[in-house]
Amino acid sequence: MEACWCVIASTLFCQREGVWSMKPFAAWLLGVVLVPFVALAQAPATNLNTITAVQVNGGTVTISGSQKANFTTFTMTDPPRLVIDISEAVFSEVPEEIQVGNGTVTAIRTASYGSEASSIARVLIGYEREVEADIQAQGNQLVVRVAGGGGQAVAQAPGTEKPQAGSSAADAAAAAAAERQAQEKAAADAAAAARAEREAQERASAEAAAAAKRDAEAEARRQEEARAASQRQQEEQARAEAERKRQEEASRASAQAAADEKRRQEESAKASAQSAAEEKRRQEEAARASAQAAADERRAQQQAAAEEQERRKAAARAEAEQRKAAQQSAAEERRAAAQAAAEERRAQQEAAAEERRQRQAEARASRESRQNQAVEPSRPSSSGSEASVSSRRKTLTLVGFQQQSGASRVFIRTNEPVSYSVSERGRSVVLELENTRVDASNNTLPLDTSYFATPVLRVDPSASGRDVRITIQLRQSAPFQARQEGNVISLDFQRTGR
Repeated sequence: MEACWCVIASTLFCQREGVWSMKPFAAWLLGVVLVPFVALAQAPATNLNTITAVQVNGGTVTISGSQKANFTTFTMTDPPRLVIDISEAVFSEVPEEIQVGNGTVTAIRTASYGSEASSIARVLIGYEREVEADIQAQGNQLVVRVAGGGGQAVAQAPGTEKPQAGSSAADAAAAAAAERQAQEKAAADAAAAARAEREAQERASAEAAAAAKRDAEAEARRQEEARAASQRQQEEQARAEAERKRQEEASRASAQAAADEKRRQEESAKASAQSAAEEKRRQEEAARASAQAAADERRAQQQAAAEEQERRKAAARAEAEQRKAAQQSAAEERRAAAQAAAEERRAQQEAAAEERRQRQAEARASRESRQNQAVEPSRPSSSGSEASVSSRRKTLTLVGFQQQSGASRVFIRTNEPVSYSVSERGRSVVLELENTRVDASNNTLPLDTSYFATPVLRVDPSASGRDVRITIQLRQSAPFQARQEGNVISLDFQRTGR
Protein backbone atom coordinates (compact mmCIF):
# COMPACT_ATOMS: atom_id res chain seq x y z
CA MET A 1 0.00 0.00 0.00
CA GLU A 2 2.86 2.37 0.89
CA ALA A 3 4.63 1.60 -2.43
CA CYS A 4 1.43 2.29 -4.37
CA TRP A 5 0.89 5.56 -2.54
CA CYS A 6 4.47 6.65 -3.17
CA VAL A 7 4.08 6.02 -6.92
CA ILE A 8 0.85 8.00 -7.06
CA ALA A 9 2.15 10.74 -4.80
CA SER A 10 5.22 11.20 -7.00
CA THR A 11 2.92 12.11 -9.88
CA LEU A 12 0.85 14.53 -7.80
CA PHE A 13 3.32 16.59 -5.83
CA CYS A 14 6.70 18.09 -6.39
CA GLN A 15 9.11 17.56 -3.48
CA ARG A 16 11.79 20.16 -3.07
CA GLU A 17 14.23 19.77 -0.15
CA GLY A 18 11.57 18.23 2.20
CA VAL A 19 8.97 20.99 1.37
CA TRP A 20 5.72 19.87 -0.22
CA SER A 21 4.38 22.36 -2.81
CA MET A 22 0.71 23.18 -2.53
CA LYS A 23 0.40 24.09 -6.19
CA PRO A 24 -2.49 22.18 -7.72
CA PHE A 25 -2.00 19.61 -10.40
CA ALA A 26 -4.62 18.22 -12.68
CA ALA A 27 -4.07 14.59 -11.72
CA TRP A 28 -3.97 15.02 -7.91
CA LEU A 29 -7.67 14.21 -7.55
CA LEU A 30 -7.25 10.69 -9.02
CA GLY A 31 -4.59 9.86 -6.41
CA VAL A 32 -6.64 11.43 -3.65
CA VAL A 33 -9.66 9.32 -4.50
CA LEU A 34 -7.97 6.04 -5.47
CA VAL A 35 -5.42 5.76 -2.68
CA PRO A 36 -7.94 5.51 0.22
CA PHE A 37 -9.89 2.80 -1.68
CA VAL A 38 -6.69 0.89 -2.46
CA ALA A 39 -5.64 1.22 1.18
CA LEU A 40 -9.03 -0.01 2.35
CA ALA A 41 -8.94 -3.00 0.00
CA GLN A 42 -5.38 -4.08 0.79
CA ALA A 43 -4.83 -3.05 4.43
CA PRO A 44 -4.15 -6.03 6.70
CA ALA A 45 -5.72 -6.23 10.12
CA THR A 46 -3.24 -4.62 12.53
CA ASN A 47 -3.36 -2.70 15.78
CA LEU A 48 -4.80 0.77 15.18
CA ASN A 49 -2.83 3.98 15.70
CA THR A 50 -4.68 5.97 18.37
CA ILE A 51 -4.48 9.75 17.84
CA THR A 52 -4.64 11.31 21.30
CA ALA A 53 -3.79 15.00 20.70
CA VAL A 54 -3.66 17.74 18.01
CA GLN A 55 -1.77 20.83 19.29
CA VAL A 56 -1.10 24.25 17.69
CA ASN A 57 1.90 26.46 18.52
CA GLY A 58 2.05 29.49 16.22
CA GLY A 59 2.30 28.12 12.70
CA THR A 60 3.28 24.59 13.92
CA VAL A 61 0.68 21.82 14.29
CA THR A 62 1.71 18.63 16.23
CA ILE A 63 -0.34 15.40 15.82
CA SER A 64 0.44 12.75 18.54
CA GLY A 65 -0.43 9.04 18.18
CA SER A 66 0.30 5.66 19.80
CA GLN A 67 2.62 4.57 16.94
CA LYS A 68 4.40 5.91 13.90
CA ALA A 69 1.90 7.43 11.47
CA ASN A 70 1.27 6.08 7.94
CA PHE A 71 -0.22 9.13 6.16
CA THR A 72 -1.08 10.85 2.87
CA THR A 73 -1.72 14.59 2.19
CA PHE A 74 -3.40 16.85 -0.32
CA THR A 75 -4.29 20.57 -0.44
CA MET A 76 -7.45 22.49 -1.07
CA THR A 77 -7.94 26.17 -1.98
CA ASP A 78 -10.47 28.92 -1.32
CA PRO A 79 -9.87 28.98 1.52
CA PRO A 80 -6.37 27.41 1.74
CA ARG A 81 -6.41 24.04 3.54
CA LEU A 82 -4.04 21.13 4.12
CA VAL A 83 -5.66 17.66 4.45
CA ILE A 84 -3.71 14.85 6.25
CA ASP A 85 -5.19 11.29 6.11
CA ILE A 86 -3.61 8.88 8.64
CA SER A 87 -4.42 5.24 7.72
CA GLU A 88 -5.26 2.52 10.28
CA ALA A 89 -5.87 5.21 12.91
CA VAL A 90 -8.66 6.47 15.15
CA PHE A 91 -9.12 9.53 17.39
CA SER A 92 -9.31 9.32 21.14
CA GLU A 93 -10.63 12.36 23.09
CA VAL A 94 -9.71 14.76 20.24
CA PRO A 95 -12.42 17.40 19.47
CA GLU A 96 -13.93 17.55 15.98
CA GLU A 97 -13.17 21.30 15.64
CA ILE A 98 -10.42 23.47 17.16
CA GLN A 99 -10.74 27.28 16.60
CA VAL A 100 -7.29 28.93 16.42
CA GLY A 101 -7.17 32.28 14.56
CA ASN A 102 -3.52 33.12 15.41
CA GLY A 103 -2.83 34.91 12.09
CA THR A 104 -1.52 31.74 10.39
CA VAL A 105 -3.87 28.91 11.30
CA THR A 106 -7.58 29.67 11.29
CA ALA A 107 -9.02 26.38 12.60
CA ILE A 108 -8.49 22.59 12.69
CA ARG A 109 -11.18 19.98 11.96
CA THR A 110 -11.00 16.19 12.50
CA ALA A 111 -13.06 13.34 11.02
CA SER A 112 -12.94 9.51 11.01
CA TYR A 113 -13.74 7.16 8.06
CA GLY A 114 -14.00 3.38 7.71
CA SER A 115 -13.81 0.82 10.54
CA GLU A 116 -11.25 -1.46 12.13
CA ALA A 117 -8.23 -2.06 9.84
CA SER A 118 -9.66 0.31 7.18
CA SER A 119 -10.06 3.22 9.63
CA ILE A 120 -8.73 6.62 8.46
CA ALA A 121 -8.21 9.61 10.76
CA ARG A 122 -8.38 12.90 8.79
CA VAL A 123 -6.92 16.20 10.06
CA LEU A 124 -7.86 19.35 8.03
CA ILE A 125 -5.76 22.46 8.79
CA GLY A 126 -7.16 25.83 7.58
CA TYR A 127 -4.72 28.72 6.90
CA GLU A 128 -5.19 32.50 6.56
CA ARG A 129 -3.33 32.39 3.21
CA GLU A 130 -1.60 29.97 0.91
CA VAL A 131 1.52 28.57 2.57
CA GLU A 132 4.12 25.89 1.98
CA ALA A 133 4.04 23.23 4.74
CA ASP A 134 6.94 21.05 5.91
CA ILE A 135 5.66 17.68 7.32
CA GLN A 136 8.10 15.63 9.39
CA ALA A 137 7.47 12.29 11.21
CA GLN A 138 9.21 12.34 14.59
CA GLY A 139 8.62 9.04 16.41
CA ASN A 140 4.86 8.75 17.03
CA GLN A 141 4.28 12.42 16.11
CA LEU A 142 3.60 14.32 12.86
CA VAL A 143 4.94 17.91 12.97
CA VAL A 144 3.49 20.32 10.34
CA ARG A 145 5.46 23.59 10.05
CA VAL A 146 4.80 26.63 7.77
CA ALA A 147 7.97 26.83 5.64
CA GLY A 148 7.42 30.35 4.14
CA GLY A 149 4.84 33.04 3.50
CA GLY A 150 2.35 32.53 0.65
CA GLY A 151 0.93 35.12 -1.67
CA GLN A 152 -1.22 38.03 -0.62
CA ALA A 153 -4.76 37.26 0.41
CA VAL A 154 -5.86 39.63 -2.44
CA ALA A 155 -3.66 40.19 -5.52
CA GLN A 156 -3.00 43.76 -6.82
CA ALA A 157 -4.81 44.65 -10.08
CA PRO A 158 -2.50 44.66 -13.11
CA GLY A 159 -1.59 47.95 -14.77
CA THR A 160 -2.39 50.08 -11.82
CA GLU A 161 0.25 52.29 -10.41
CA LYS A 162 0.61 54.04 -7.13
CA PRO A 163 -0.14 57.77 -7.20
CA GLN A 164 2.82 60.12 -7.52
CA ALA A 165 3.82 62.39 -4.75
CA GLY A 166 2.34 65.81 -5.00
CA SER A 167 -0.90 64.61 -6.70
CA SER A 168 -3.95 66.29 -5.65
CA ALA A 169 -6.40 64.82 -3.23
CA ALA A 170 -8.91 64.24 -5.97
CA ASP A 171 -6.45 62.31 -8.02
CA ALA A 172 -5.54 60.26 -4.96
CA ALA A 173 -9.17 59.49 -4.25
CA ALA A 174 -9.78 58.54 -7.86
CA ALA A 175 -6.72 56.35 -7.87
CA ALA A 176 -7.82 54.69 -4.66
CA ALA A 177 -11.26 54.07 -6.02
CA ALA A 178 -9.82 52.66 -9.19
CA GLU A 179 -7.46 50.44 -7.25
CA ARG A 180 -10.33 49.27 -5.02
CA GLN A 181 -12.43 48.42 -8.05
CA ALA A 182 -9.52 46.59 -9.63
CA GLN A 183 -8.98 44.66 -6.46
CA GLU A 184 -12.68 43.80 -6.18
CA LYS A 185 -12.69 42.65 -9.78
CA ALA A 186 -9.53 40.58 -9.25
CA ALA A 187 -11.06 39.07 -6.14
CA ALA A 188 -14.27 38.23 -7.97
CA ASP A 189 -12.30 36.72 -10.87
CA ALA A 190 -10.19 34.70 -8.40
CA ALA A 191 -13.32 33.50 -6.58
CA ALA A 192 -14.95 32.45 -9.86
CA ALA A 193 -11.78 30.63 -10.93
CA ALA A 194 -11.59 28.93 -7.57
CA ARG A 195 -15.23 27.87 -7.78
CA ALA A 196 -14.73 26.56 -11.29
CA GLU A 197 -11.58 24.71 -10.20
CA ARG A 198 -13.34 23.30 -7.09
CA GLU A 199 -16.30 22.14 -9.16
CA ALA A 200 -13.93 20.50 -11.64
CA GLN A 201 -12.08 18.85 -8.78
CA GLU A 202 -15.35 17.63 -7.23
CA ARG A 203 -16.53 16.20 -10.59
CA ALA A 204 -13.21 14.49 -11.14
CA SER A 205 -13.29 13.22 -7.58
CA ALA A 206 -16.82 11.88 -7.99
CA GLU A 207 -15.91 10.22 -11.30
CA ALA A 208 -12.74 8.73 -9.82
CA ALA A 209 -14.69 7.59 -6.74
CA ALA A 210 -17.35 5.96 -8.94
CA ALA A 211 -14.67 4.26 -11.06
CA ALA A 212 -12.84 3.14 -7.95
CA LYS A 213 -16.10 1.91 -6.46
CA ARG A 214 -16.89 -0.02 -9.64
CA ASP A 215 -13.39 -1.48 -9.70
CA ALA A 216 -13.61 -2.31 -6.02
CA GLU A 217 -17.01 -3.95 -6.48
CA ALA A 218 -15.73 -5.91 -9.49
CA GLU A 219 -12.65 -6.96 -7.51
CA ALA A 220 -14.85 -7.88 -4.55
CA ARG A 221 -17.12 -9.93 -6.83
CA ARG A 222 -14.09 -11.60 -8.37
CA GLN A 223 -12.64 -12.36 -4.96
CA GLU A 224 -16.03 -13.58 -3.73
CA GLU A 225 -16.36 -15.86 -6.75
CA ALA A 226 -12.80 -17.09 -6.19
CA ARG A 227 -13.58 -17.68 -2.52
CA ALA A 228 -16.81 -19.50 -3.45
CA ALA A 229 -14.97 -21.66 -5.98
CA SER A 230 -12.24 -22.34 -3.47
CA GLN A 231 -14.85 -23.12 -0.84
CA ARG A 232 -16.68 -25.46 -3.22
CA GLN A 233 -13.41 -27.16 -4.07
CA GLN A 234 -12.56 -27.46 -0.38
CA GLU A 235 -16.04 -28.83 0.34
CA GLU A 236 -15.67 -31.39 -2.46
CA GLN A 237 -12.25 -32.34 -1.15
CA ALA A 238 -13.68 -32.55 2.37
CA ARG A 239 -16.54 -34.76 1.14
CA ALA A 240 -14.09 -36.97 -0.75
CA GLU A 241 -11.85 -37.14 2.30
CA ALA A 242 -14.86 -37.90 4.50
CA GLU A 243 -15.98 -40.65 2.11
CA ARG A 244 -12.48 -42.07 2.07
CA LYS A 245 -12.32 -41.96 5.86
CA ARG A 246 -15.79 -43.51 6.07
CA GLN A 247 -14.71 -46.35 3.82
CA GLU A 248 -11.53 -46.78 5.82
CA GLU A 249 -13.53 -46.70 9.05
CA ALA A 250 -15.98 -49.27 7.63
CA SER A 251 -13.08 -51.48 6.55
CA ARG A 252 -11.41 -51.12 9.92
CA ALA A 253 -14.73 -51.75 11.69
CA SER A 254 -15.30 -54.88 9.61
CA ALA A 255 -11.80 -56.12 10.31
CA GLN A 256 -12.20 -55.21 13.97
CA ALA A 257 -15.54 -57.04 14.12
CA ALA A 258 -13.99 -60.14 12.55
CA ALA A 259 -11.06 -59.93 14.96
CA ASP A 260 -13.45 -59.40 17.87
CA GLU A 261 -15.53 -62.41 16.79
CA LYS A 262 -12.42 -64.55 16.46
CA ARG A 263 -11.16 -63.34 19.83
CA ARG A 264 -14.59 -63.98 21.37
CA GLN A 265 -14.60 -67.52 20.02
CA GLU A 266 -11.07 -68.08 21.27
CA GLU A 267 -11.99 -66.64 24.68
CA SER A 268 -15.13 -68.79 24.77
CA ALA A 269 -13.10 -71.92 23.97
CA LYS A 270 -10.49 -70.91 26.51
CA ALA A 271 -13.19 -70.22 29.10
CA SER A 272 -14.78 -73.63 28.41
CA ALA A 273 -11.43 -75.37 28.77
CA GLN A 274 -10.68 -73.38 31.90
CA SER A 275 -14.12 -74.17 33.33
CA ALA A 276 -13.59 -77.90 32.65
CA ALA A 277 -10.15 -77.72 34.26
CA GLU A 278 -11.61 -75.83 37.22
CA GLU A 279 -14.37 -78.45 37.60
CA LYS A 280 -11.84 -81.27 37.43
CA ARG A 281 -9.63 -79.48 39.97
CA ARG A 282 -12.62 -78.92 42.26
CA GLN A 283 -13.52 -82.62 42.05
CA GLU A 284 -9.93 -83.61 42.78
CA GLU A 285 -9.77 -81.14 45.67
CA ALA A 286 -13.12 -82.46 46.99
CA ALA A 287 -11.78 -86.02 46.80
CA ARG A 288 -8.55 -84.97 48.53
CA ALA A 289 -10.54 -83.04 51.13
CA SER A 290 -12.79 -86.06 51.74
CA ALA A 291 -9.78 -88.36 52.09
CA GLN A 292 -8.07 -85.81 54.31
CA ALA A 293 -11.20 -85.49 56.44
CA ALA A 294 -11.42 -89.28 56.79
CA ALA A 295 -7.73 -89.44 57.68
CA ASP A 296 -8.17 -86.56 60.16
CA GLU A 297 -11.16 -88.35 61.67
CA ARG A 298 -9.14 -91.54 62.05
CA ARG A 299 -6.22 -89.62 63.53
CA ALA A 300 -8.59 -87.83 65.88
CA GLN A 301 -10.14 -91.11 66.97
CA GLN A 302 -6.71 -92.67 67.43
CA GLN A 303 -5.52 -89.60 69.33
CA ALA A 304 -8.68 -89.64 71.48
CA ALA A 305 -8.14 -93.33 72.20
CA ALA A 306 -4.48 -92.68 72.99
CA GLU A 307 -5.44 -89.75 75.22
CA GLU A 308 -8.07 -91.87 76.95
CA GLN A 309 -5.51 -94.60 77.46
CA GLU A 310 -2.99 -92.06 78.72
CA ARG A 311 -5.64 -90.55 81.01
CA ARG A 312 -6.41 -93.99 82.36
CA LYS A 313 -2.72 -94.65 82.85
CA ALA A 314 -2.36 -91.31 84.59
CA ALA A 315 -5.37 -92.10 86.78
CA ALA A 316 -3.90 -95.49 87.57
CA ARG A 317 -0.52 -93.87 88.35
CA ALA A 318 -2.22 -91.23 90.47
CA GLU A 319 -4.23 -93.88 92.28
CA ALA A 320 -1.11 -95.98 92.76
CA GLU A 321 0.81 -92.94 93.99
CA GLN A 322 -2.08 -92.07 96.27
CA ARG A 323 -2.15 -95.59 97.61
CA LYS A 324 1.60 -95.47 97.98
CA ALA A 325 1.38 -92.12 99.74
CA ALA A 326 -1.36 -93.45 101.96
CA GLN A 327 0.72 -96.52 102.70
CA GLN A 328 3.77 -94.33 103.34
CA SER A 329 1.68 -92.06 105.53
CA ALA A 330 0.27 -95.03 107.41
CA ALA A 331 3.74 -96.49 107.73
CA GLU A 332 5.05 -93.11 108.85
CA GLU A 333 2.26 -92.84 111.34
CA ARG A 334 2.91 -96.38 112.52
CA ARG A 335 6.60 -95.60 112.78
CA ALA A 336 5.78 -92.37 114.57
CA ALA A 337 3.36 -94.16 116.86
CA ALA A 338 5.91 -96.90 117.50
CA GLN A 339 8.57 -94.30 118.10
CA ALA A 340 6.23 -92.36 120.33
CA ALA A 341 5.34 -95.56 122.20
CA ALA A 342 9.02 -96.40 122.49
CA GLU A 343 9.77 -92.85 123.62
CA GLU A 344 6.88 -93.08 126.01
CA ARG A 345 8.15 -96.37 127.35
CA ARG A 346 11.65 -94.94 127.62
CA ALA A 347 10.18 -91.88 129.31
CA GLN A 348 8.20 -94.06 131.66
CA GLN A 349 11.27 -96.18 132.32
CA GLU A 350 13.31 -93.06 132.88
CA ALA A 351 10.56 -91.65 135.04
CA ALA A 352 10.40 -94.89 137.02
CA ALA A 353 14.15 -94.88 137.38
CA GLU A 354 14.06 -91.26 138.33
CA GLU A 355 11.31 -91.99 140.78
CA ARG A 356 13.36 -94.79 142.27
CA ARG A 357 16.33 -92.45 142.48
CA GLN A 358 14.13 -89.86 144.05
CA ARG A 359 12.79 -92.34 146.58
CA GLN A 360 16.32 -93.40 147.34
CA ALA A 361 17.34 -89.77 147.60
CA GLU A 362 14.33 -89.02 149.73
CA ALA A 363 15.22 -91.91 151.99
CA ARG A 364 18.77 -90.58 152.25
CA ALA A 365 17.51 -87.10 152.72
CA SER A 366 14.99 -88.13 155.32
CA ARG A 367 17.77 -89.60 157.21
CA GLU A 368 19.79 -86.42 156.97
CA SER A 369 17.05 -83.88 157.09
CA ARG A 370 13.35 -84.35 157.09
CA GLN A 371 12.75 -80.85 155.73
CA ASN A 372 14.71 -81.51 152.49
CA GLN A 373 12.77 -82.96 149.60
CA ALA A 374 13.50 -82.98 145.91
CA VAL A 375 11.24 -80.98 143.53
CA GLU A 376 11.46 -80.18 139.77
CA PRO A 377 12.12 -76.58 138.62
CA SER A 378 9.13 -74.55 137.42
CA ARG A 379 8.35 -71.61 135.10
CA PRO A 380 6.24 -68.62 135.99
CA SER A 381 2.71 -68.74 134.63
CA SER A 382 0.78 -65.86 133.22
CA SER A 383 -0.68 -65.13 136.63
CA GLY A 384 2.74 -65.12 138.31
CA SER A 385 2.21 -68.37 140.27
CA GLU A 386 4.61 -71.34 140.17
CA ALA A 387 3.65 -74.31 137.90
CA SER A 388 5.17 -77.67 138.53
CA VAL A 389 7.00 -79.37 135.65
CA SER A 390 7.52 -83.09 135.76
CA SER A 391 10.76 -84.77 134.85
CA ARG A 392 9.08 -86.82 132.12
CA ARG A 393 10.00 -86.05 128.51
CA LYS A 394 7.35 -83.83 126.91
CA THR A 395 5.91 -84.05 123.41
CA LEU A 396 5.33 -81.05 121.02
CA THR A 397 1.94 -81.59 119.44
CA LEU A 398 1.28 -78.31 117.58
CA VAL A 399 2.96 -75.13 116.26
CA GLY A 400 0.49 -72.41 115.28
CA PHE A 401 0.04 -68.70 114.32
CA GLN A 402 -2.86 -66.31 115.05
CA GLN A 403 -3.64 -62.68 114.24
CA GLN A 404 -5.16 -60.95 117.26
CA SER A 405 -6.20 -57.39 117.98
CA GLY A 406 -2.99 -55.36 118.09
CA ALA A 407 -0.68 -58.39 118.17
CA SER A 408 0.47 -61.45 116.22
CA ARG A 409 0.66 -64.66 118.30
CA VAL A 410 2.93 -67.69 117.86
CA PHE A 411 1.79 -70.55 120.09
CA ILE A 412 3.23 -74.02 120.88
CA ARG A 413 1.17 -76.81 122.38
CA THR A 414 2.71 -79.75 124.36
CA ASN A 415 1.24 -82.72 126.13
CA GLU A 416 2.00 -81.14 129.51
CA PRO A 417 3.75 -78.05 130.91
CA VAL A 418 7.39 -77.77 129.88
CA SER A 419 10.46 -75.86 130.93
CA TYR A 420 11.49 -73.30 128.27
CA SER A 421 13.77 -70.34 127.59
CA VAL A 422 13.44 -67.37 125.15
CA SER A 423 16.34 -65.42 123.60
CA GLU A 424 16.73 -62.73 120.87
CA ARG A 425 19.31 -63.07 118.07
CA GLY A 426 19.21 -60.02 115.77
CA ARG A 427 15.90 -60.19 113.92
CA SER A 428 15.14 -63.65 115.28
CA VAL A 429 13.54 -64.88 118.52
CA VAL A 430 14.55 -68.44 119.63
CA LEU A 431 12.28 -70.52 121.91
CA GLU A 432 13.98 -73.56 123.51
CA LEU A 433 11.72 -76.38 124.88
CA GLU A 434 13.73 -78.50 127.29
CA ASN A 435 13.39 -82.31 127.50
CA THR A 436 10.91 -82.26 124.57
CA ARG A 437 10.49 -84.16 121.36
CA VAL A 438 8.31 -83.78 118.18
CA ASP A 439 5.47 -86.32 117.84
CA ALA A 440 5.10 -86.07 114.01
CA SER A 441 7.25 -84.85 111.11
CA ASN A 442 4.49 -82.39 110.02
CA ASN A 443 5.19 -80.40 113.20
CA THR A 444 8.70 -79.69 111.90
CA LEU A 445 7.40 -77.97 108.73
CA PRO A 446 8.02 -74.18 108.69
CA LEU A 447 5.14 -71.65 108.80
CA ASP A 448 5.39 -68.82 106.17
CA THR A 449 3.54 -65.75 107.56
CA SER A 450 5.12 -63.12 105.26
CA TYR A 451 1.76 -62.45 103.53
CA PHE A 452 0.17 -61.21 106.79
CA ALA A 453 0.39 -57.73 108.26
CA THR A 454 2.65 -58.92 111.07
CA PRO A 455 6.24 -58.52 112.24
CA VAL A 456 6.56 -62.34 112.00
CA LEU A 457 7.94 -63.60 108.67
CA ARG A 458 8.54 -67.28 109.39
CA VAL A 459 8.23 -69.89 112.20
CA ASP A 460 10.74 -72.76 111.85
CA PRO A 461 10.57 -75.67 114.44
CA SER A 462 13.40 -78.23 114.60
CA ALA A 463 14.62 -80.98 116.96
CA SER A 464 17.92 -80.36 118.75
CA GLY A 465 19.09 -83.39 120.78
CA ARG A 466 16.66 -83.91 123.62
CA ASP A 467 15.25 -80.40 123.13
CA VAL A 468 13.08 -78.66 120.52
CA ARG A 469 14.15 -75.29 119.08
CA ILE A 470 11.60 -72.94 117.47
CA THR A 471 13.20 -70.03 115.51
CA ILE A 472 10.89 -67.06 114.81
CA GLN A 473 12.20 -64.77 112.01
CA LEU A 474 10.98 -61.14 112.22
CA ARG A 475 10.43 -58.52 109.51
CA GLN A 476 11.86 -56.00 111.96
CA SER A 477 12.56 -55.88 115.68
CA ALA A 478 9.30 -55.71 117.63
CA PRO A 479 8.43 -55.96 121.35
CA PHE A 480 6.92 -59.27 122.45
CA GLN A 481 5.60 -61.06 125.56
CA ALA A 482 6.07 -64.81 126.34
CA ARG A 483 3.90 -66.82 128.74
CA GLN A 484 2.75 -70.40 129.45
CA GLU A 485 -0.80 -71.33 130.35
CA GLY A 486 -1.16 -75.04 131.09
CA ASN A 487 0.45 -76.92 128.24
CA VAL A 488 0.40 -73.89 125.77
CA ILE A 489 3.29 -71.43 125.42
CA SER A 490 2.40 -68.19 123.52
CA LEU A 491 4.58 -65.32 122.25
CA ASP A 492 2.60 -62.13 121.41
CA PHE A 493 4.41 -59.67 119.01
CA GLN A 494 3.08 -56.13 118.87
CA ARG A 495 2.02 -55.15 115.32
CA THR A 496 3.54 -51.92 114.02
CA GLY A 497 2.45 -52.30 110.38
CA ARG A 498 4.29 -53.77 107.43
